[in-house]
Amino acid sequence: MGERLIKVAIVTPVYNRREITMNCLRSLSRIESEGLDVSVFIVDDGSSDGTSGAIAAEFPGVHVIQGTGDLWFTEGTNVGVREAMRHDPDYVLMINDDAVFDQSFLKNMVETAEANERSIVGSLLLLWDTPHRLFQVAPLWDVWSGGWKHWYEQTVWTIPKVPWQVDLIVGNCVLVPAEAIRQHGLMDSRRFPNFGDAEYTPRLKKAGWKLLIDPSARVFCQPNTPPKRLSKVPFREKFRMLVTDLGHPHNLRRRFYAGFYGAPNRFEGVLSFFVFLARAATGSSPESEGNSYENEPDLADTFRDRVTG
Repeated sequence: MGERLIKVAIVTPVYNRREITMNCLRSLSRIESEGLDVSVFIVDDGSSDGTSGAIAAEFPGVHVIQGTGDLWFTEGTNVGVREAMRHDPDYVLMINDDAVFDQSFLKNMVETAEANERSIVGSLLLLWDTPHRLFQVAPLWDVWSGGWKHWYEQTVWTIPKVPWQVDLIVGNCVLVPAEAIRQHGLMDSRRFPNFGDAEYTPRLKKAGWKLLIDPSARVFCQPNTPPKRLSKVPFREKFRMLVTDLGHPHNLRRRFYAGFYGAPNRFEGVLSFFVFLARAATGSSPESEGNSYENEPDLADTFRDRVTG
């Protein structure tokens, strides 16, 4: 009798970017899966570009769940995870569809999770147009940066060489043990319709789960466009960015909840929100276009005391 396969369910919500979704699935179809039983769950949240039909034609084994058209990222992912959990996986891998994957990424993530009890594992996110540069990996909590401080000048040569512990894993590619989901539920789609990862992995960390980044698990992501400086946009656009667009990085609701629920404590979360307001108003927000990020310390130095081996 052969060794038991480790069951991994891969989940992602999609909406009206058929070719990006198909490239993601083609990439996943080529990954190494020795020792793994891999299944894929796509939540198509009302696409009108033929995404579901294209998936069915090229990847008939993929589970496609039809959404209601108003799920956003967080609840779209939750819908897929609920369906995946019905198949009794050992792990659920939550991903974005604007990604392509190194062949060994999933095998390496599972090996890291298996070697580290009660761990959530994030991949090494890289930019697909400059594939040596990191993307949203290992943010640090910093009240005076207005919340989570992201890195912008890190490369594959400036990081720890073995998995290291972090305080938050950005949700582009996160391997979560099914047991963690059973114990602590899903992402909070009511407060975080589009950025559920800002609260989810910090919540798991507070519950005693270890958050790790595996540098051997490489995933290549579509770059983000830095938001415009608030001081340089007209009032109507500023109102949209701050109030009505729940997906915008400067959205006030998103920023407040991300701090209040994701910070080490509520006081720092509230304080960081007011720091963000001040920095955004003056154009000094680290996330705004045109800012300089020179002289960042290497992550290998920043996280020297948090490596696993």
